[in-house]
Order: sequence, then C-alpha cells, then structure tokens
Amino acid sequence: MRIHCISHGGRVTSSLAVQLQKLGHTVTGSDDEIYEPSKTLLAQYGLLPDTQGWNPDMITSDIDLIVLGMHATADNPELVKAKEL
Repeated sequence: MRIHCISHGGRVTSSLAVQLQKLGHTVTGSDDEIYEPSKTLLAQYGLLPDTQGWNPDMITSDIDLIVLGMHATADNPELVKAKEL
C-alpha cells in the first residue's frame, strides 16, 4: 500500500510510519515541526521529509491510506485535499 502520514512527527505516528515501512508499504509523511527523538528515527529509515510544513501536492489519488497524527487539524491543507480526492 501507499500510505501518507499527516503530522507524523509525533512519537507514536513516527513509530507507526517505520513499522508500516518495515511491513513493505511505501510511506511518506509531513509535519509542521519534527523534534527528537522522532526526527532521528524518521531520518534513520529515510522517512524524514525534505522540508517541514504541509504540502498538499504530496496528496495524490494513488495514496491508499491517510494516517492522521494528533496535530492534524480539520483545516490542514493536506487533509482538505485528501477529502477532496
């Protein structure tokens, strides 16, 4: 599956992203700020986004699943686009 995690810098969501990748899924993610220890964990597995912030262009019709972290608000631009698709 192709999975995108909105607000994946949290401890739980970053760990989930790593586990999903280990299971063979293609995982992407975003967050407005990513702190330690999540930053190092995501970087170790190649899941740290190139830039911080929200990028609706990351949400495409070929995504099978969107995971929402704790800080994904209803007006998040990525979530808005996902709902539109």
